[in-house]
Amino acid sequence: MVPRTRTRQTATVTSKSMVAIPSKIRKKYNIRQGSKVEFEADGGLLLVPLKTLRELRGAGRDNSKALIAGVKELEREHREEAKRMA
Repeated sequence: MVPRTRTRQTATVTSKSMVAIPSKIRKKYNIRQGSKVEFEADGGLLLVPLKTLRELRGAGRDNSKALIAGVKELEREHREEAKRMA
């Protein structure tokens, strides 16, 4: 198993609540102008780079059966929840 290394950088929040992502992190995660990121807050703050559909193309080829089964399961759960709400 390859050990994970942490990358810690500091940024300052501006008066307009903006934060510049440090270049080392932008390069590591291929975040560039126009990239979308998601913020998750659960006992801490996590910044998650979001991939475009183009970047995800072919990503599930090796696990297509599991992905299809997962989608079907989500659809089933959604239908059951919708019935309960009606």
